Amino acid sequence: MVDADDELERGREAFARRAWMAACESLSHADRAAPLAAQDLELLATAAYMLGRDDDYVSGLERAHQLHLEAGAGLRAVRCAFWVGMNPVPVVMGVVNVTPDSFSDGGAWLDPDAAVAHGRELVAQGAAILDVGGESTRPGADPVSVDEELRRVIPVLEGLAGCGARLSIDTSKSAVAEAALDAGATIVNDVTALRGDARMAALIAARGCDCCLMHMLGEPRTMQSDPRYGDVVDDVKAFLAQRLDFALAQGIAAQRIWLDPGIGFGKTVDHNLQLLARLDEIAALGRPVVVGTSRKSFIGAITGREANERVPGTIATNVLALARGATIFRVHDVAATHDALAVAAATLRGRWAPATTS
Repeated sequence: MVDADDELERGREAFARRAWMAACESLSHADRAAPLAAQDLELLATAAYMLGRDDDYVSGLERAHQLHLEAGAGLRAVRCAFWVGMNPVPVVMGVVNVTPDSFSDGGAWLDPDAAVAHGRELVAQGAAILDVGGESTRPGADPVSVDEELRRVIPVLEGLAGCGARLSIDTSKSAVAEAALDAGATIVNDVTALRGDARMAALIAARGCDCCLMHMLGEPRTMQSDPRYGDVVDDVKAFLAQRLDFALAQGIAAQRIWLDPGIGFGKTVDHNLQLLARLDEIAALGRPVVVGTSRKSFIGAITGREANERVPGTIATNVLALARGATIFRVHDVAATHDALAVAAATLRGRWAPATTS
């Protein structure tokens, strides 16, 4: 039997998302020299009220409106200010790969004790989330069995209990996700966006955990074989909107869903750059945006650097992503990214707080 209150809440969230997207669409076509139309502000305020994010939306609106009226403030600056007002605190997600074959650090943390120590060090450097994975999703990677994936990740998750950060399991298998949630994880990071395992959506809905839905063209073994799109941003946005609707229909609460455009997952260098440049269009879907550019090959193609030398390039992409609405930043190099984002966020918001020292 369908619960009437649940149905009402889902309808309320759906209406709020439609109002939000309609207002963003109007804003994207606005004349930068004119004030924001009253109906746009009303739509945004309605969506803000219904989604329960009044304070963040109001601060973003005020800053956007101010910039919109200032001479020389371009439209993208207005939209960026709005997104930063929405998402005032960047969140760093540290990568803990318990794999022998990940592209950047494969084998480095395969021993559970080493992985736990590494995770705790990432928390000390500023990671608010640790993303633990036992199956590589690098281009050309082969799949791993459920038993092997469990053998790799569960001891690490158990060892990281009480580490001071939220724990995320990077998996597309519901059996692994279920065991990981039992071991202390509160986030499921699914690179298949709930397409890889028919049980995954129901599990997430039942457990009430957060989830990240990512775009990937094909699957890891083949995704970099001549990827093609009509318009990569439009195509990725449409995919994520569809997966968001699917997740909502499966009973996953809107506030539990994050979206990831899948930088490097079935994309050329140009595709990745277009997604970064127009990331605000993905953010217009109204859910937190996760970005994972860390040490990836497109940075190497541009800079000529090897994977462990791509920290400056990674930082550049994350700062750009922050200004275009990203909220969560999945990285290997936490300390450098954390500090860069703290300074960028303070600059974009026009306010800052002194760092606390131990």
